[in-house]
Amino acid sequence: MTSTISVEAAGRTHIGLVRRRNEDAMYVGRSLFAVADGLGGHPAGNIASAAAIEALPHYDRPVDPADLPATLGRAVRAANEALRHKIEAEPQLAGMGTTLVALLWSGTAAILANVGDSRVYLLRDGGTVQITEDHTYGHLVADAANVPNLPERLSRWLDGRADGRSPDLSTWDMRPGDRFLLCSDGLSSYVPFDLINATLRSPSDPNEVADRLITLAIDHGGSDNVTVVVIDVREYRVPPDA
Repeated sequence: MTSTISVEAAGRTHIGLVRRRNEDAMYVGRSLFAVADGLGGHPAGNIASAAAIEALPHYDRPVDPADLPATLGRAVRAANEALRHKIEAEPQLAGMGTTLVALLWSGTAAILANVGDSRVYLLRDGGTVQITEDHTYGHLVADAANVPNLPERLSRWLDGRADGRSPDLSTWDMRPGDRFLLCSDGLSSYVPFDLINATLRSPSDPNEVADRLITLAIDHGGSDNVTVVVIDVREYRVPPDA
């Protein structure tokens, strides 16, 4: 299996200016990248997000591009099972939950998994688009904008149960010059989209872009935990001694 691309990635997380603990968690590997945001108002959101992320490194390995959906699907199930095992061992944790977005790549293909309202953005050809859908009640109801008092709550998340917790999976062709952003809603709910877009369009490397995004979140109130993972897709260059 060969690839004509390589990736460079960086992740940052910040507790924010108000919260007493960071309920976000992230994973920055070689083939797999993920962000989890423990549910606020639920018990032990920090334990939920950490458990989900800790289940993922086993799946951070080269796979055939055709196996990407099955592999990432298993990774998300493992994350959900990790929560179930935690709750079985410590029943007082019942009710905890977390969002999860993850990207697994191989060759020139990527698969995204999403459950909750953490997001993935893609910068391509100078423009940024959100390529995941927030799992909130507003996205389930027809003409949601005209429905009074519709709660802005999550409709789907990981909580250790098997019913109705499956992720959305989507496949993408990766191109040199692409830049992916995985983030918790501590970024997307506070920083205007045009500033996110402008920052992603910067020629800076992923570390500098990740730092700038965190700073923007803090400058715009920073009342939530915020986590970002920036992934740059580059043309693969064969090492001189290969």
